[in-house]
Amino acid sequence: MINVAIDGPAGAGKSTIAKAAAKQLNYIYVDTGALYRTIAYNAVKKNVIDDTNAVIALLNDTKVELKYIDGVQAVFLNGEDVSAYIRTPEISMGASKVSAIPEVRAFLLSLQQEIAKENDVIMDGRDIATVVLPNADVKIFLFASPECRAERRYKELVEKGENVKYEDVLADVNQRDYQDSHREIAPLKPSEDSIMLDTSKLNLDESIQLVIKTIKENI
Repeated sequence: MINVAIDGPAGAGKSTIAKAAAKQLNYIYVDTGALYRTIAYNAVKKNVIDDTNAVIALLNDTKVELKYIDGVQAVFLNGEDVSAYIRTPEISMGASKVSAIPEVRAFLLSLQQEIAKENDVIMDGRDIATVVLPNADVKIFLFASPECRAERRYKELVEKGENVKYEDVLADVNQRDYQDSHREIAPLKPSEDSIMLDTSKLNLDESIQLVIKTIKENI
């Protein structure tokens, strides 16, 4: 099985790029961020997002599954497809909080590794190359400047009809970067053998082709 790990900060386009690359290479795409968002969504729904012990307790009654419906990844929480509910700014910040909890990371780790063992995968997240798939065949660290990432996210939210300010989106990006890189467990950082790819000056299609080229050259 070929395993590709793509790490990088929030808003670097990892999910979109990894999904497109996986489709072209005929691999399975695993969006690990969606798994953390699902845990956060559950905690927000139960009103315990700021209570670490309560979040941990929720795991006992939590079943998270990735399913592929017509080739598209959907994430299920206790049998319900929650894919449409986990992309809000509130859930993004919640995901950053729950991902700092060791018990949450351990809970999702085995699920991620199981999928990688059985399939050719491209998996993206914050610690895939360092923790989840340390023996991945190709490791990529995808990044872009905070301003560039905020601009992309801002446009995305405006297109969805949300009333947001660029300054607020940039503040969110910076706060998320700080949380992700300063957490005690698996902080965001490139592994020593990761290939660094900066997409600040590339459009989406150029970024996708660069990732595909990098994977092909390193398998």
